[in-house]
Amino acid sequence: MRIPKEGDSVAIQSYKHDGSLHRTWRDTMVLKTSEDALIGCNDHTLVTESDGRRWLTREPAIIYFHQHYWFNIIAMIREGGVSYYCNLATPYVLDHEAVKYIDYDLDVKVFPDGEKRLLDVDEYEAHRRLWQYPAATDRILKANVRVLVDWINHGKGPFSQAYIDLWYNRYLQLAHRV
Repeated sequence: MRIPKEGDSVAIQSYKHDGSLHRTWRDTMVLKTSEDALIGCNDHTLVTESDGRRWLTREPAIIYFHQHYWFNIIAMIREGGVSYYCNLATPYVLDHEAVKYIDYDLDVKVFPDGEKRLLDVDEYEAHRRLWQYPAATDRILKANVRVLVDWINHGKGPFSQAYIDLWYNRYLQLAHRV
């Protein structure tokens, strides 16, 4: 399997615990791949929901995936500042088709003023019962919420403005080359 290189486009597919396809993003530009992480950017990207609904993302977003953490981070670059949407999910896998992960419903939203909200707790609990998430998965997800909040509180990685500026500027350079 060929690892995508800087400037390549990849699709992103999120699944649910039962294996059903949840959502697909058609084109995300790869900004960096390493042994453990993938950083990308999408802007006005076509998103297809499991029920067939389609929509376009509204603003540029830096996307961060890691192979050791049970979350991924979407940093949406808006006029009023950067907003973050963080999915509690399995570490990503990459195959010939797409970047893939299992979405576990829990989300952390971070507003430009730093306010944090844990979202979809009810949905997580309903799916945890329905699909009988293993106790180990539940523990891992809750531990990763704590890691994620620590990153947010300390401005680590994607939660640093310097990080966003670096990768968004790289996206703009690559986008103009294409």
